Parts: sequence; C-alpha cells; structure tokens
Amino acid sequence: MSTQVLSTQAQRIGRLKAEILEHVIPQEIIGKVCRSMKKAIPKNSSETVVFRRWLPKGATTNTPNTWTVDPTTHRLNEGETPSSDTIQAQDITVSLEEYGLIYRFSNRVEELYEDEVPSEMKRQLGERMGLLLEQIRYGKLKAATNVYRAGNVASRSLVTALLSTNVLANVARGLFANLAPKVTSILSPSAMIGTTSVEAAYVVVCSGDLEQDIRNLTGFTHVSDYGSRKVIHDNELGSWQQFRFVISPHMAPYLNAGTTATASTRLAAGVANTAGSELVDVYPMLVLTEDAYGDVMLRGIDGWKATFKPAGTDSSDDPLGQRGYVAARTYFSVVRLNELHMAVVEVACSSL
Repeated sequence: MSTQVLSTQAQRIGRLKAEILEHVIPQEIIGKVCRSMKKAIPKNSSETVVFRRWLPKGATTNTPNTWTVDPTTHRLNEGETPSSDTIQAQDITVSLEEYGLIYRFSNRVEELYEDEVPSEMKRQLGERMGLLLEQIRYGKLKAATNVYRAGNVASRSLVTALLSTNVLANVARGLFANLAPKVTSILSPSAMIGTTSVEAAYVVVCSGDLEQDIRNLTGFTHVSDYGSRKVIHDNELGSWQQFRFVISPHMAPYLNAGTTATASTRLAAGVANTAGSELVDVYPMLVLTEDAYGDVMLRGIDGWKATFKPAGTDSSDDPLGQRGYVAARTYFSVVRLNELHMAVVEVACSSL
C-alpha cells in the first residue's frame, strides 16, 4: 500500500528558499569575507539577541582588550594555595528588525507573456535580499568609532588625501596593540552554515572606485601573483603586507563630504573635480578582523521565510486568482562587538 510521506516529493517551500538563496549569497561581500559572530533565531525567543564575549584578566567593559598580568601576584609561596580568580563576561544585546519585499504579477503575465516573469522575479528577489543585508551591514560598520583618515586630518570634512601605506601601517599598529585577531576563516559560499580556512590577514572591504589607488600602493601584490594562496572572494584585488583588499560595487561614499583638492585629481559627487573648488567625496574603507561584529544569520532553511503564490490560485482576497506574488522576509540586525577590533579608513579617491 502506497503512503504519501514527507519525502515522496520535494518540498516546494524548501526548494523555493534554496532557489532564492542561490542569488542571495553571491551578493554578500562584507557578510562573507569576515567571520562575524552568527546568531540563529530560535522561534518564540523574543526580539532581542545577546552576544557574549569573555574579558581578559584585568579588562573592563570600557577597556575590553587589555590584559593585566603582574608576575609578583603569580609567585607561589611554599605550601600555600594561591587565590583563585573568576572570569567576567560582557553581554551585548541587539534588537531584531524585520525586513521583507514582495513582487506581484497578474494572471495575464503568467499565462500570456512571452517571458517567464515569475522566475525572473525569484532571481531578483534573491539578489535584492542579499544587497539589502549588505547595506545594513555597511551602514552599521562604517559608523564604527575607530576611525583613521588619510593625511592624518582631524575630521571627515578635512579629507582630501588618497590612501597611503602610512595610514595602513597606523591601522595595523592599532589593531595589533588591541589584540585584534586576523581573519583566518570565511563563510562558505553556500546556503548552509560553514567556514573555509584562509591565510591570516586583516581584511579591507571598500568601493571599487578605489581600485587604482590600492594598486598604486608601493609593495602591493595583485591576486594574479598569489601563487598557491587562496583568494577570499572573487572580488579580492590583492594584498599589502597584513591587509587583503576586497572591492564592492555597492559601498557608496559620502558625497562632497571632504574638502577641496587640485583640479581634476579627485572625485567629487562621483565625477572629476574639474574646477578644483568642489568638495571631494570621502570613501569609508572597512578594516575587519575576526568576530569584530555580529549579525543574525540568513543562512539555513529556518533563517527566513519565502513565499510563492502562482496567479490562478483562488483566495478570499483574490477569488478569481488574478494575482500572484513572490515574497521573502527575515529578521536581521548587526552589532559592532569590539570597536578596537575593527577600523574605518576615510580617504579621497583619485579621478584618474
């Protein structure tokens, strides 16, 4: 006797999620190149997610990267058991936000139009969802408090200099002094949760407009010269000393946020500053280390909800089945966990 069981036919919802996720994952750059602390969303567990870190001996919540180890307090006396210590945790909470999007089509589009519009909507929904989460990450991380500026100027409004080896060396010194761990693994390029090992480095993610300025760094190594070294993303450009650079087409600058520069040498409002009186654009470059920030994972079949309703499906609000839609929603949030384990470098961009 035949019985219809769960595995008799592929589940359409699970397959739909996988189909859309195939288009979400390639849009992730920030979310992929740095192993952030990932939190799943247990069902019925409130709107607040808690990230926990353990503080070193002598550290406080205000100075979380400082060890205090005094050899004199660790010296043992004969026959005496030393005093015991405890460890201190710091909890960082973040409230979840719900995000979603819907594409709708009519029964005539589905039944009469020459192209397969619903399939294209699924593809674009996945890409748009991926870009949405990237922009949320970018907005949160570019507001980090550990800021370095080209030319060592005091504020964004004074930025006019290009990226230099000097500013990168200062960033490396600061990260090292604060015990920032280099990125040693990246998120696997699949819909499931997993990591891939990479050579340790500080990862810099920035706008593709800065490609030529990065290439102009003295001592820069292009990915074509890596040999057996594994790239961390298809958009990886190359490396300089302890830094590896990954470019993105979606990391917009602060337009006209800097000061003036010699005519036709910088970008201002996205074009060359031909007059020399325009305020230059300022580009944030994110310098990321391992577990510098946390987010709620999208990966995994239970991390989000996807819906596909073909036109022609009757419902109480559509009794004739004249409308169909593709939709997705998820809970998501990003939190900076350790301000001194990441940095933002603000630079101007050459006009070429």
